[in-house]
Amino acid sequence: MPTSALHVARTGLEAQDARMRVIANNLANIGTTGFKRDRADFATLAYQEQRVAGQQSTNQTAYAVGLNLGTGVQVMGTSRIETQGTLNTTGNTLDLAISGPGYFQVELPPGGQLAYTRAGNFTLSAEGQLVTPQGYSLSPPIQVPQGVESIAIAPDGTVSAVQPGAAGSVQLGQLQVANFVNPAGLRAIGDNFLVETAASGPADIGAGGQNGRGQVRQGMLEASNVNVVEELVEMIEAQRAYEINSKMVSSVDEMLRNANQTL
Repeated sequence: MPTSALHVARTGLEAQDARMRVIANNLANIGTTGFKRDRADFATLAYQEQRVAGQQSTNQTAYAVGLNLGTGVQVMGTSRIETQGTLNTTGNTLDLAISGPGYFQVELPPGGQLAYTRAGNFTLSAEGQLVTPQGYSLSPPIQVPQGVESIAIAPDGTVSAVQPGAAGSVQLGQLQVANFVNPAGLRAIGDNFLVETAASGPADIGAGGQNGRGQVRQGMLEASNVNVVEELVEMIEAQRAYEINSKMVSSVDEMLRNANQTL
């Protein structure tokens, strides 16, 4: 029994350590554009079933309750919380945000793998393409002619520009907004990028504001949806749980020492 209790306490320590790592990552990314906080999900480990409820205790009676001993806890996974972050006005023409569900679609080198992001802090490359801070082009690419006076991006993603001497604006292309049946199933690969998985389902690509896709907002950036107060409360709770499991290890160790000295 003491050895089993040590094992259970150890799983608790490991689980709370993983939870603290998730919380630390959330707090570290509180200033990351478009970041979505994660939550650690836990599940019980297998039970050691020593007696089944309903099992015959005598010829005439059966046990009303079973005898099941838990073996601890495990981290089942991390869930990404997809709530909308605050849209902050920046005044920068190429800063974009999505109001509602959806992601910007980006082409990653090499090979052109598609990735998805909520971070819309775009800029122009030396060739005039709309790119991410890492230099990755949007998909489909948006080419901006040299010397344009202004760029306007409509809520549906239509990009237009006014060229010198022109009477009106010229349409340059359209930003595509990607939506997923299960956005929490997207796999994070770093640099604010997510990639499609079997769990997320295929991307539903189209104009903003249609078929459940969010609208594009020009001159704005989406802030992280991390709430500092909530994370601090979670951190205190995880710390207390870790301390309790540590105390369990110490208590079981003391019980073993007393048993050895007595026997």
